[in-house]
Amino acid sequence: MTDISIVIPARNEAENIATLLEGIEAALAGRDFEVIVVDDASDDGMADILKVRMARAPRLRVLRNDRAGGQSAAVHSGVRAAKGTICATLDGDGQNPPEELPKLIAPLLMPGADKIGLVAGQRVDRQDTWSKKFASRFANGVRAVVLKDGTRDTGCGLKAFRRAAFMDLPYFDHMHRYLPALFARDGWGVAHVDVSHRARGGGRSHYSNLQRGLVGAVDLLGVAWLIRRRKKSRPNEVTR
Repeated sequence: MTDISIVIPARNEAENIATLLEGIEAALAGRDFEVIVVDDASDDGMADILKVRMARAPRLRVLRNDRAGGQSAAVHSGVRAAKGTICATLDGDGQNPPEELPKLIAPLLMPGADKIGLVAGQRVDRQDTWSKKFASRFANGVRAVVLKDGTRDTGCGLKAFRRAAFMDLPYFDHMHRYLPALFARDGWGVAHVDVSHRARGGGRSHYSNLQRGLVGAVDLLGVAWLIRRRKKSRPNEVTR
């Protein structure tokens, strides 16, 4: 049985995907793992690159969407198809260094860690534009006040979690930005790990700060409602 599944949501990352996959192979050498790339209807030739790599990389699996569904939909599809009991995610643009993966996975494998459901990466020395860093800092501050999730950087793509716990979460678009709050809502412990960050190697971002802000405002209210309406009772089976 596969222990670890690495899930990569990617759209139009032809310039970055090969280097990223090679980095994952090096970072997890000696472990039992699979890599699932969810191609979100790319039209830049990434599908051809992945097809060639699949012929010589038995660990690699590819899912391809017939239309763009967004990052959360891609992550959800990848985790649903995963064979590992632990899943880890990182963005397809190469800004999340794959050598950070062992650091994320380790807390879930430690003795007595059965109460930890999620390990969330927290970017340090972020390699983005000033405007993107400012918008992210503002959004994270507002989210922290409303949700009290104890996480300074929910937008980091580097995360590791128990697959079964993730599949129990309510699905909605953009849920990947609220995983700490959602895991805590279900009673799971959330650990945090500082991770490095890289400048984008090629291509361009698919989101603007305005798009993130408008969508985030609506999602934040929805997550706050989900937390408020969570199931509070936890039944225990009565023994004979």
